[in-house]
Amino acid sequence: MNSKRAVILGYYAVSPLGTDMETQWRRAERGESGIGYLTRFSVDKGFPVRIAGQVEDLDTAPYPFLSPRNMAQWTSPIFKYALLVAHRALERSGVVIGPELAPRVGITFGSAVGGQDAVLKADRRMISEGKMPHPFTNPNSCINMVGGKVSILTGATGPIVSTVTACATGLTSLIVGAMLLAHGRADLVICGAADFVLVEPIVAGFATMNGAYRPKEGQEADPPERSSRPFSVDRRGFVISEGAAGIVIATRDFARAHGLKHQIEMAGWSMTSDAHHFVAPNLETVRRCMAQSIEDGGLDPSDIDAVNAHATSTRIGDRVEFEALEAVFGNRIPPVSANKSMIGHAMGASSAIEAIFAMEGMVKDTLLPTINHSPDPEMELDCVSEGARSMGQEFVLKNSFGFGGCNSCVVFQRVG
Repeated sequence: MNSKRAVILGYYAVSPLGTDMETQWRRAERGESGIGYLTRFSVDKGFPVRIAGQVEDLDTAPYPFLSPRNMAQWTSPIFKYALLVAHRALERSGVVIGPELAPRVGITFGSAVGGQDAVLKADRRMISEGKMPHPFTNPNSCINMVGGKVSILTGATGPIVSTVTACATGLTSLIVGAMLLAHGRADLVICGAADFVLVEPIVAGFATMNGAYRPKEGQEADPPERSSRPFSVDRRGFVISEGAAGIVIATRDFARAHGLKHQIEMAGWSMTSDAHHFVAPNLETVRRCMAQSIEDGGLDPSDIDAVNAHATSTRIGDRVEFEALEAVFGNRIPPVSANKSMIGHAMGASSAIEAIFAMEGMVKDTLLPTINHSPDPEMELDCVSEGARSMGQEFVLKNSFGFGGCNSCVVFQRVG
């Protein structure tokens, strides 16, 4: 038994379903949607996107490190929510990082987009007022600063790297964290991702590249809660959202030595590159990523009890993921949960949030539903569309695929 295998000690997320884990789980189990009308900025009649998954305002009073004074210069919301989920995940792990442990604690917390809102604000200020950018503009926009702030908050002084693999960023942070553990470079790693991309040019950009949801020409728009529908015959693109998730992993040895209980381990993983197209996925390398993650765990496809899908609701993306599942599992594809049906697509944070939902479901013997599902006759899948399903799961495959052909898959195992 591999004593350096990564075990999950704690996790926490914020999403359009809420800012505390209990609320998010209850709503997800009921099949509720966190998608609503876009209110992050003023939307005029001609703006192409009108719905989004928005994270509610956070009561920072219980968290002194998020006080107005401490956060005065850190205006991009990625920092507030990244620090919250990292703190809460570490708190739930039961680990206290002291001077002796600090050099053995790594950070792989990242972001796909970073704080581009800070640069946009500075640019508008220069144009409208002729004023130079605020001194903290560039630090707010640095993607690696998210991990840096997590390190400052926690006192971790081990290896630090910001994984950036577009929409796969959160899952890749877990894989890179597991690498650090396996190579003996750390005993504990704080992983995760935060993305808050609801700013005008980014949102409009997703629309102009035909990725974001838009109603069929000549038809009325669907209600917000019905708009995200992965694997459905009438899917119309992804719903842009925001969120953050932190996951604390450690070696088995560390957990055992410190009396830290865990119920989930990373049984296997894989990463591949499409070398194909800047956004369209490549079937062969997506299939290989899934297959290798299963093989890495010493497993057969028949051992996998469920799949937590990437499933963004795009025509080609969902189709390629289905074909890859079919190639790996044949006509015995396990039940598939697509969490983006409820929370939309939070870019790099999505895969970390969804990994947490998958792990929570394993602990609670529950498969979350894929809501809004209208079966596509060309994709025969059990999408748990009837509602949350009571089901034990020993092994769950989590898929995530990002722009640039960045593929990451992890197999989680329940052990407790």
